[in-house]
Amino acid sequence: MKKLYRSKEKRMITGVCGGLSDYCNLDVTVIRLLVVVISICTAVLGGLLIYFIASLIIPEEPDYYDV
Repeated sequence: MKKLYRSKEKRMITGVCGGLSDYCNLDVTVIRLLVVVISICTAVLGGLLIYFIASLIIPEEPDYYDV
């Protein structure tokens, strides 16, 4: 079963976008662009708030986890 983790390798800030890209089998750039578009459409605060909450809720990738 697939689990959602924050990425340690594809990290720019906290690894949320990298983890989502691994989970959804999408390019990390697509996920990052979606986050930017959502942030712009929600007057920045909504998108950043969602990202911050996701970084608190989603656990960091364990050391033994190999994709």
